[in-house]
Amino acid sequence: MTDESPVEGSPIPRHIDTSVPHAARMWNYWLGGKDHYPVDRQYGDQFSKDFPEIVRIAQLSRHLLARIVRYLVREQGIRQFLDIGTGLPTVDNTHELAQQADPASRVVYVDNDPLVLVHARALLVGTREGATDYIEADLRDPDAILAGASKTLDFGQPVALMLMGIMGYVRDDEGPKEIVARLMERLAPGSYLALWDGVNLVTGQALDQAQENYNEGGGVPYNLRDEGRFTAFFDGLDLVEPGVVSLPQWRPDPDPFQDSTERVDALCGVARKR
Repeated sequence: MTDESPVEGSPIPRHIDTSVPHAARMWNYWLGGKDHYPVDRQYGDQFSKDFPEIVRIAQLSRHLLARIVRYLVREQGIRQFLDIGTGLPTVDNTHELAQQADPASRVVYVDNDPLVLVHARALLVGTREGATDYIEADLRDPDAILAGASKTLDFGQPVALMLMGIMGYVRDDEGPKEIVARLMERLAPGSYLALWDGVNLVTGQALDQAQENYNEGGGVPYNLRDEGRFTAFFDGLDLVEPGVVSLPQWRPDPDPFQDSTERVDALCGVARKR
């Protein structure tokens, strides 16, 4: 561990290894944030050099989150969100979007990174009418997540499970599809699954090489899945139109300056539990 902090003079929370890159900190770097260390900038720069579109995907993922949360609150009446793999706080976080639409919305964030949780507790403050809570847990332990979330969320009422850019960190031999199914099993009928993840359908070898370089850097490896394995996460659920699509193509906002037909190496979908 080094003594360099992401913001000069701020302490490093214990148990944080700043000698290896971390996905949440790299993502924060690509989005223009300040919560990253030299190793994150080093690998972030190398990744974006090998695969420049990653910065665009980072931006598109934030726009997508806003569209999905507003759709769920305004059009489907969802008032509860379980956001796993929160990442470092940035603009338009899930609770802000939900509570802007309805101040009574309840949001539980889940992450297993101490730095994320330190920042979340300090910055992600919700409305008095609603609730915002934080759980330190690993996606691979869905029962622990459900137990912790049940203190804030009413599982007798619909919940939106948000898995935004996180499932790629779960290897196929760790049962990613089974993890999602277990989480959805506990949620009431009328709940939703919102999920996006990286794929390699557009770029090809350059993205594979960029991902391999990152995976060899000591951070948690990311696994790019094909479209079939991605779509399988929604088995047994009813996909919302337009189904599984590239990030910019999911219910785009009217904007003459954005190309809603754009395809990037990330797929998304939203589906309802019967």
